[in-house]
Amino acid sequence: MPELPEVETMVRGVREHVIGRRILRTEFCLCRRKPIRTSPGRTKFCRSTRQLRISDVRRLAKKILLCLETPDGSRATTVVIEPRMTGLLLVAAPPTLEHRRLCWHLSAESERSCPLVFWDRRGLGTVTLLDDSGLNAMVERLGPDALTLDCPGWIRQLHRTNREIKVALLDQAVVSGIGNLYASEILHLAGISPFRRTQDLGRQQAIRLCHAARHVLAEAIRYEGSTLSDGTYRNALNQTGSYQNHHQVYQRAGADCPKCRRGCIQRVVQAQRSTFFCSACQR
Repeated sequence: MPELPEVETMVRGVREHVIGRRILRTEFCLCRRKPIRTSPGRTKFCRSTRQLRISDVRRLAKKILLCLETPDGSRATTVVIEPRMTGLLLVAAPPTLEHRRLCWHLSAESERSCPLVFWDRRGLGTVTLLDDSGLNAMVERLGPDALTLDCPGWIRQLHRTNREIKVALLDQAVVSGIGNLYASEILHLAGISPFRRTQDLGRQQAIRLCHAARHVLAEAIRYEGSTLSDGTYRNALNQTGSYQNHHQVYQRAGADCPKCRRGCIQRVVQAQRSTFFCSACQR
């Protein structure tokens, strides 16, 4: 489930505890569940990251970047972590031991000795080691980041296609970072039907969409993401988020619309994903 707010929250939580520390050892944890996909192979991965210093932790769309370099700064590489549905990056004890996938054992600091852990209950996440050219190629495949895209940018990106707008928002090559949950919330706040075709989007609607995206994503980050009923998502300290308490439409089918007080929240399926919207204020 992690989308832009959850990944951004994990990045911010991890960053303060790991920047400047060296990777003493990379451990592929014993896990009898479905294995995650890693590249390169385990032996090369461990060898290639040993004794490298974590120079930064950043977010790229819905991915986490661990930026590594040699102590003298002569060589750099990046670990790209894609949490996908149930992946977490933690600097605290994980929810369960059996779903740990990787542990980076780091040089000691005064108050925290817990390793950096990638935990994934369903095993859908990926961990990839990339050089600069590989990272640049990944960046080129992504659309502009939803948190920083301006109003003209929204018009430009959405007019590149002519799909239903809810479906287009999930395409990371159009706008990066938005997933199913926040697409429904953004469109509801903007008062735009999820069925409207992107090329039919007018300038005023694009402006509303831009402001709604920034507001919803910023608020979700402020509340440290959404922990849904399955309880999977946790922040870097293994604590739940609270933005789920502020959802207006997501998983609220049958409830009255809290915005207009006239319509009823409905659920439909678009591109095999659930869409929640108000039947009155998102006509």
